[in-house]
Amino acid sequence: MATVAQPAFGTGRRPDVLSGTPRAHAVDRWIYVFTAASFIVICLAGFIPDSLMKIEMVRAGQRPPFPLVLHAHAVLMGGFLVLLLGQTWMMATGRRALHMKLGVLGVMMAGALIIVGFMLVNANYYMLYGATQSANPKVSEGANFGLNIWENIMLIQIRIGLLFGLFLGIGIAARNRDAGLHKRMVILATAMALPAGIDRIPWIPHTMPLSPLSPDLYTLLAISPMLVWDVVRNGYLHKAWLIWFGVNLPFVIALHALWDTPGWHSAVKQLMGVA
Repeated sequence: MATVAQPAFGTGRRPDVLSGTPRAHAVDRWIYVFTAASFIVICLAGFIPDSLMKIEMVRAGQRPPFPLVLHAHAVLMGGFLVLLLGQTWMMATGRRALHMKLGVLGVMMAGALIIVGFMLVNANYYMLYGATQSANPKVSEGANFGLNIWENIMLIQIRIGLLFGLFLGIGIAARNRDAGLHKRMVILATAMALPAGIDRIPWIPHTMPLSPLSPDLYTLLAISPMLVWDVVRNGYLHKAWLIWFGVNLPFVIALHALWDTPGWHSAVKQLMGVA
């Protein structure tokens, strides 16, 4: 097994003090556990108040009941976040064999999560579109406003679905040959989904729905402790970060360029068959 005490001479790979054994500083092990735990805190801070509000709206007849696919998505996403926390804790405490066994479950959950996520985007769109056809002018007017916002949010949802799957695939492919790339990419893949929780936190400043800038900045803030510690301890930017930033940048540019443009709204309606 590679260790930090065994420099990778002749391999062209710089030593990674946050991977292998021994790891000289306790934070080298626990920074990943902290990051995974912070993802759960972010999602709870956003989804708990948002869910309570929407439950009351359903009870008051102000919105339709939650679709079944939303419940499936919530269970899968919650389970995946808890599993990620467990996986990082197992590696921090030396339970590598159990970590590898549960990794198979993680892959299955991630695949289901991507499928259900796109199904949820579709379900939410048609729920809002159906409300725009209401004979009640107040209902249809509010639904049209909500549909316009949701068409913009679909840009974020599409980016989440595509890049979550891509980054997770890179991490899984590296699991046997590059532990450092594997664990960073799995966590960075999960970070792609944070805007869904961040957008719902009521007590922080937002640029939404006018601009997607705030979810991007808060996502960077959420992963910054791991990034800073990584650079400080290693003295260089690990290739996982180069991949994450490099792949993300074109999507960020495209998202901001398309946000709330007539062309994007028209394209969505054609794609969903309601033009």
